[in-house]
Amino acid sequence: MANFSKPNVPQFSVDVYQNEYLPEGGREVDAVVTVTATGGGTIGSAVAAPHPYASGRGPSAAVAVMVDCSGSMDHPPAKMRNARDATAAAIDTLRDGVHFAVIGGTHVAQEVYPGGGRLAVADAITRDQAKRALRRLGAGGGTAIGTWLRLADRLLSSADVAIRHGILLTDGRDEHESPEDLKASLDACAGRFTCDARGVGTDWEVKEVTGIASALLGTADIVADPAGLAADFTRMMETAMGKEVADVALRLWTPVGATVKSVKQVAPTVEDLTGRRTGAGPRVGDYPTGSWGDESRDYHIRVEVPPADIGREMLAARISLVIPRPGDAARPGPAESGAGSARNLGAQGLVRAVWTDDVAASTSINPQVAHYTGQAELAQAIRQGLDLRKAGDIEGATAKLGRAVQLAGASGNADTAKLLAKVVDVVDAATGTVRLKAKVEEADEMTLETRSTKTVRVKK
Repeated sequence: MANFSKPNVPQFSVDVYQNEYLPEGGREVDAVVTVTATGGGTIGSAVAAPHPYASGRGPSAAVAVMVDCSGSMDHPPAKMRNARDATAAAIDTLRDGVHFAVIGGTHVAQEVYPGGGRLAVADAITRDQAKRALRRLGAGGGTAIGTWLRLADRLLSSADVAIRHGILLTDGRDEHESPEDLKASLDACAGRFTCDARGVGTDWEVKEVTGIASALLGTADIVADPAGLAADFTRMMETAMGKEVADVALRLWTPVGATVKSVKQVAPTVEDLTGRRTGAGPRVGDYPTGSWGDESRDYHIRVEVPPADIGREMLAARISLVIPRPGDAARPGPAESGAGSARNLGAQGLVRAVWTDDVAASTSINPQVAHYTGQAELAQAIRQGLDLRKAGDIEGATAKLGRAVQLAGASGNADTAKLLAKVVDVVDAATGTVRLKAKVEEADEMTLETRSTKTVRVKK
């Protein structure tokens, strides 16, 4: 178990941004919660000198790299070669002492290295052995991603480590198992390891890849040109090596009569966590956030409170951060003490409600809340617009993508605005007036869809 009092281990802080004022009888309270972890190993510096953590090294970790080896990976042959090179680059980025395995994925999952149902421990010798094993990777067979994930879970769970992470690469659709089979695999793996998913080329299904990353609290992206895989895999592994604390949950306590209506991560990406709540005691719920290194994320929380008279005020929610206690049964305990199956990380934030007859105060929207409400609408407008475009509804697609252009411009989301400009001709960004392009490159459309949930932070 990590000792959170040691140096170079993240210390968490919570900041709450809200307009706490409600009109008489008002019930809905919105807040943006910024969670920041500082003082640990900086993400992106995985190969730096080891830092103190439990055994005196970086946090114990295990990584499984899942490489698509289906027949389509040979079209063109450079795709398989680039995948081998990218996996080798990821292996080179592993910190000494990290447990790892490479899985070849087709309609079945195969252990490429080290084999025997076990994990290797990274050092100069095992890295070299793993890279030699990659030469045997060839393309042939179908695609059943759920089998890859279940093998990764078995291998990762064989090591007693703090951080468990997967990297998954596919170039095609999950054609050799049913959607129900894939969902069952994701449900089985959720909370057991995090996973970044990448689609290479343009023959894969965006909703499948983003769904994998969402279920396993990782990132999703497109690598349209296979030549870019090595750089992308290196960045992913550097980030994984920068993670310090696993299984962090956002814990919400609400008073009698109050109800949590929604919890969404809104930066760096939009991710709805509402349906992932697990009970942790009377009026207490935990929402999973995955693994953390040195980083900051924003969450939009909406709480419904009982209506009250002018002049009344109440605590609408108390926010804290917890991690599982190793060895404890998963049983609810007093949330205030972090007892039971969770340990409190010490950071806390309060969401308040104050009823007032000051119209200006009660109708003002907090800038952070307004910004992220717009960012969530932006992501939704892009997805809806692209779906309507594929369905042939030109008028509907134009309206939704025009709204997306308007929101991207208003919020300063320049990256998304550039991606939108490859799908629509922008007549007037301020009013959202656009025309659908007659011809759109498939890679451009898939990039926009895959990255639609990426947000920009509000300017403080």
